[in-house]
Amino acid sequence: MTDGTERAAEALSRGLLELYPAEAARVVENRPQAEIIELLQSKPAALATAVFQRMTSDVAARILPSIESDLAGQMVAAMDPSQAAAILARVDEEGQSRLLGLLEPSLTKELRLLMSFPADSAGSLMDPRVITFHPESTVKEARARIRGLRGRQVYDIFLVNEDGLLAGVVPLQEIVLARPNSRLRDLSTGVPASVHAMSTREEVVELLNQRRLTTLAVVDLEQRLLGVIRHDALVTAAQEEMSADIQTMVGVSKEERALSNPSFAVRKRLPWLQINLATAFLAAAVVGLFEGTIARFTALAVLLPVVAGQSGNTGAQALAVTMRGLALREIRLHHWLRISFKEMNVAAINGIAVALTTAAGVYVWSQSVGLALVIMLSMVISMIAAGLAGAIIPMILTAVGQDPAQSSSIILTTVTDVVGFLSFLGIATLLAGMLPAG
Repeated sequence: MTDGTERAAEALSRGLLELYPAEAARVVENRPQAEIIELLQSKPAALATAVFQRMTSDVAARILPSIESDLAGQMVAAMDPSQAAAILARVDEEGQSRLLGLLEPSLTKELRLLMSFPADSAGSLMDPRVITFHPESTVKEARARIRGLRGRQVYDIFLVNEDGLLAGVVPLQEIVLARPNSRLRDLSTGVPASVHAMSTREEVVELLNQRRLTTLAVVDLEQRLLGVIRHDALVTAAQEEMSADIQTMVGVSKEERALSNPSFAVRKRLPWLQINLATAFLAAAVVGLFEGTIARFTALAVLLPVVAGQSGNTGAQALAVTMRGLALREIRLHHWLRISFKEMNVAAINGIAVALTTAAGVYVWSQSVGLALVIMLSMVISMIAAGLAGAIIPMILTAVGQDPAQSSSIILTTVTDVVGFLSFLGIATLLAGMLPAG
């Protein structure tokens, strides 16, 4: 390769990293650790940081201690403090001490504060570099300080009193439009929404949904301002909360990530698989109760999955809507009767429509009015029960203090299978005289 070709390749590589750092991070982090480190160390610090901060925390924490000290220090210092703290928290104590020693004392103090909070708490999500003013400060003074915050996102100006307590907030737009000699207290929109540093991510997301916030103040027990959760962190928290609910609905731990250790994944998933196996045996036991009926009318075995499948889908739809309502705080526990009634009505209407279609198909296939009647009645009953279960199960789990996303789907599957099998085979037994033999 000629020198000109090498320079062109280097320019192309650098251009791709500059324009598409997120895509580059996804490609790079799948390479061996030595190659990742070599690539980052061959690039300017700003470019290396852009790629590094978009890697998953697991990969970033694994390679950071092995990166040259100067570059490692520059990358950590350039990152958002909450993200840097999340990565450093995964590094062993010796590595943490060495990396923190590369930073300015003020930044080290901020990072140690963030690492002292539990993961997924408001304190771990906040940016402690919040700009505060006394209520008697003027707009001119505020503008002067804001101009010095190059590269820092500013949406709101927070006011604190002589004791450091949160006293108000002024939107940045007001600072821009107001007269230079105006007092900030006159522009304040009142004491802003705030959350305690130890509050959970769920509480942060709830406030985001209720207030449509761009920033959220984080305070201690005395209402002293500790930091602020900015808009991008709020959106990320909401996305992570929703993705965590999706994982827990199928028995996967919230802590598990795509690149988690296999042993960790097995430890978190296996108990729920064992529970699911036990519930499957329960459903099988129900079928066993009607072994004689199935032996006499073999067509029942063919149609049994149809009833179970439709009731399962109906329950899953009701569960998804109810779970979303609980997650977004659109509904509360006192809405249980209204939600249950609504889902039962929906399931009944859908059940009748599906049952008529199914009965027609079964009659054409079997030429048996009895078989068509059995599947029609059982379809309506099982779908109504499934709709009720999908609405009520997460409500009950929430009421007893359990995470409704953790086991709702497993309980729902058990209910829909048992009710579906019981209704279908039970009605078939009662109407055995109308069924075709064989």
